[in-house]
Amino acid sequence: MEEKEKPYQDIKGQLILRDHLAADRTILANERTFLAYIRTALTLFVAGLSFIHFDIMNSLLIDGIIGGILMFIGAITFFLGLYRYHKTKVLIREIKQKELAEGIGHEN
Repeated sequence: MEEKEKPYQDIKGQLILRDHLAADRTILANERTFLAYIRTALTLFVAGLSFIHFDIMNSLLIDGIIGGILMFIGAITFFLGLYRYHKTKVLIREIKQKELAEGIGHEN
């Protein structure tokens, strides 16, 4: 059986426990934020479908317009969340690599 990769094995001794935990909290916060975007997008999308399906405003045209707008905003919210998640994930990775390079540079 393969040994599980340890995330901070390369910089062992350079970071203290507080640094490890802060990095992990940042990663988890990014994932929580992405899940919040998904939850919001799904809520907007389902609200839009409800307007279209259940004829809430007693006018098919108004229900269709409101439903379509809500569904569109839900889709935009999802893709915005996906974009921001990946952007932040790349930024976190770059910061970790930069700190690793600086930490190794200080030892030499």
